[in-house]
Amino acid sequence: MSHTPKEKTLVFIPAYRCEEQLPRVLSQFTSEIQRKIHSVLLVDNISPDQTLEVGIAKGKAQFHHCRFLAWKNQENYGLGGSHKVAFQFAIENNFDSLIVLHGDDQANLPDIFPFLERGDHQGLDCFLGSRFAKDSQLLGYSALRTFGNKVYNLLFSLATGRRLSDLGSGLNYYRVDSLKNMAFEKFPDDLTFNYVMLLASCTLKQKLEFFPISWREEDQRSNVKLFSQAFRVLKLLFRYRISPKQFLGEEHRLKSVEKYSGSIMFDNGYQGT
Repeated sequence: MSHTPKEKTLVFIPAYRCEEQLPRVLSQFTSEIQRKIHSVLLVDNISPDQTLEVGIAKGKAQFHHCRFLAWKNQENYGLGGSHKVAFQFAIENNFDSLIVLHGDDQANLPDIFPFLERGDHQGLDCFLGSRFAKDSQLLGYSALRTFGNKVYNLLFSLATGRRLSDLGSGLNYYRVDSLKNMAFEKFPDDLTFNYVMLLASCTLKQKLEFFPISWREEDQRSNVKLFSQAFRVLKLLFRYRISPKQFLGEEHRLKSVEKYSGSIMFDNGYQGT
């Protein structure tokens, strides 16, 4: 079975401090791609620049063949918190699938559609973009960071017993029904969200595979403090190894949030033809 418009797909774009890159990201949504999906949800995490305003302006000009919504978080919930906003939106609005595309223009959305159209995602809970898979392309990514990522990929693979070729890229596909089985509300709200998400998928024995992507680093602003992040990820992995099931049920947030709330700042109202 191929990927058709009958599959109700939401593309979620987390955005923070990326006013320069976001227009390029939204330009990836050609008329052809818009017709393959149902909706796009841009989630701005209280950016101190003009990310939201630029996103709305570009959205008004760009989107005529699918629904486009711009959401503003009530507080700075972090990258993980923005994911939770989108996951809940997808569940509440009965989407079949969700594609994550980061708003900093490092990943290339068209990379995923040949695989979806061929049906490679069928039967999977997660279909994850990998910067380090065969046929992937890395542009402007340092040799040191490439080496470090591959070491961590190996450590996580050994810990989970699954072959993991990327722990968190900017382009991922999830089946929404599989998200309902995760207590993702307790996952970290910060940049370690993807690591815990992947460990949870492995613990729940979800079906996941990786596909090659193109990845570039040009004018993006990194919010990752490499060495402190590396140590935190190692601590996560150590806790996971002690007891994967206990790890999955733990509270991973530094601060509990009762509801990840915010407001829809723009909705083009597209309902299809």
